[in-house]
Amino acid sequence: MRDGAQQEGLNLSVQDKLHIARHLDELGVGFIEGGWPGSNPKDTEFFALAAKELELRNARLAAFGATRRAGAVAADDPLVAALRESGASVVTLVAKSHDRHVELALRTTVEENLAMVRDTVQHLRSEGQRVFVDLEHFFNGYLDNRDYALEVVRAADEAGADVAVLCDTNGGMLPHQVSEIVADVLESTGARLGIHAHNDTGCAVANSMAAVLAGATHLQGCINGYGERTGNADLVTSIANLELKLDRPVLPEGALADATRIAHAVAEITNYPPSARQPYTGVSSFAHKAGLHASAIRVDPDLYQHIDPALVGNDMRLLVSEMAGRATIELKGRELGYDLASDAERLARVTDRVKAMEQQGYTFEAADASFELLLAEEMEESRPAFFEIESWRVLAESGPPPSPALRFEQGGASRSVGADAPTAEATVKLRAAGQRLAVIGEGNGPVNALDHALRQAIEQVYPDVTRFHLIDFRVRILDQGHGTDAVTRVLIETTDGKDVWVTVGVGANIIEASWEALVDAFTYGLRRHAVVPEQV
Repeated sequence: MRDGAQQEGLNLSVQDKLHIARHLDELGVGFIEGGWPGSNPKDTEFFALAAKELELRNARLAAFGATRRAGAVAADDPLVAALRESGASVVTLVAKSHDRHVELALRTTVEENLAMVRDTVQHLRSEGQRVFVDLEHFFNGYLDNRDYALEVVRAADEAGADVAVLCDTNGGMLPHQVSEIVADVLESTGARLGIHAHNDTGCAVANSMAAVLAGATHLQGCINGYGERTGNADLVTSIANLELKLDRPVLPEGALADATRIAHAVAEITNYPPSARQPYTGVSSFAHKAGLHASAIRVDPDLYQHIDPALVGNDMRLLVSEMAGRATIELKGRELGYDLASDAERLARVTDRVKAMEQQGYTFEAADASFELLLAEEMEESRPAFFEIESWRVLAESGPPPSPALRFEQGGASRSVGADAPTAEATVKLRAAGQRLAVIGEGNGPVNALDHALRQAIEQVYPDVTRFHLIDFRVRILDQGHGTDAVTRVLIETTDGKDVWVTVGVGANIIEASWEALVDAFTYGLRRHAVVPEQV
């Protein structure tokens, strides 16, 4: 968590760190580096609360810190004391292994640096703590001065460190370099080695695997690849590779199946959306778009998947698009409960319709809900109809609002006009349950006003609608060369508090496209809730 929290824009509270620690423990990792006690109040508070509130079943908490200061004694150094008193059974101690960093950053001699490593490790070991020594800038130090880098490894090992961790702090190494260097260090020192890789060449996970294959037995990483600059080795990707590719179990049995859930749960806490293309746990990791892929998957899913997605708690997804062939539509239909395999004519019709609509600007790979409505219409020979739109219109106004806000009475109700006044008004007329409903909705924009008006009308007949909330709204101009006359596509993401669905609309302007996506969103939501349509 310490290294991951150094990612730009990521700011974790103490409670955030406690929650993440629990998730990492659920995953079954061996050690959780909680922070640097004594360096800042937040990390000091974290360790104090962790001692009282964290009940770890699988992991041990590690406190991060540095070797004693030059010219001091470890037992008297206040930052070493903070590590000693942190309550953590393990200390991750950062030490310099690059001679230029010793001289320029620490401003001491290479001999004193070795003494700092020995003294600090021996002191913490005598206090009953396990010690991991992170050898900062090791690979660059090795390339500049191999003999001295190896001396630092020996100093840590002989002082009693559990492991000497070789850090690619700048993230500039490639796998073949890591493999060669780790093998040489292991042969030259006999120390137990670990790897700490950054992703600046895009090789953090590959470098970690290379180190393990060369003899390293300790691997450090951050969940979701968080960390400074381009991040650290992704912990889940590294673990999955170890277990599924190298046959080296590192988690409790069955724990890997929780990987996707935990990776996404941590992403929610950090407020960093999980990458769709993240290996193993991304929503696109096992998504298939090309028709050729789908044809093969229909025969055997393993033909286009390197593992069973369930092993990491993920799912295979079939994306419906203009690239889709009949096999994609057939498999997607089967996923939604429709048998298209026995109806070649209908399968061809659905496939042709999808391709034609995608040509117009629709996208169904991101809007599963709209595709399900399309498929239901084709299979059931009528669109799910909970209401019938008679007409709709929107009025928008602009200009600075009066200030200060004014209040006036209208029809017995008090209304304010000012900074928070609505800027648009929508009128929706529809028929549902045998009655005609005409509703006016106000909002802070045309789409918001349409949403309010449509919602207010429908919920009079279908109260389930009160549970539906728009959570995301995305707009794309499809043919920008046409300027203000360009076709617009809108994707709307809706939730009922439990499930999430996405609908798509395409139109000559943003309001028309939004209206289509809104109608689909409410229709799909009612269908998903198994609401029985009233007579329109």
